[in-house]
Amino acid sequence: MKQLLRSNDPTAIAFAKALLQGEGIDCFEMDVNMSVLEGSIGVLPRRLMVGNADHGEAADVLRENGLEPDE
Repeated sequence: MKQLLRSNDPTAIAFAKALLQGEGIDCFEMDVNMSVLEGSIGVLPRRLMVGNADHGEAADVLRENGLEPDE
């Protein structure tokens, strides 16, 4: 798996997941439960992961919809 997006904004992660699911690209959100450790203040970013083979297509989908993927 490869990191596609890292963000403190849960709405950006949710939007990216919806876009990818709409294109049939599997993704996995990591660090969701870190809020337990940080006290829900949003300091630690969440990461959106995709398979290595899907990374290029997934990055294109995000760019086409106004999100900047991590490279």
